Amino acid sequence: MSDAEHPVPPAGEDIHLPAGSMKPFLCGLGITLTVIGSTIFTPYLFVFGLIIFLTTTYKWIQDVRHDVAALPEEHGPQH
Repeated sequence: MSDAEHPVPPAGEDIHLPAGSMKPFLCGLGITLTVIGSTIFTPYLFVFGLIIFLTTTYKWIQDVRHDVAALPEEHGPQH
């Protein structure tokens, strides 16, 4: 069969991709500093890494909630 027999319908909606973000990298960095600080170095490095991890995780979750809220109604949470 050729494409002329079965034309492709036009796209019904745009594909949504989240914007680029440093939050996943910073979250991983915070976890790394927390583990290194707790096993090898000082407690200060542990606390610093934990603060980075918790802050970026909180901000990342906020971004995801905002993205989900911005989706069209038919893409929202199913109840």
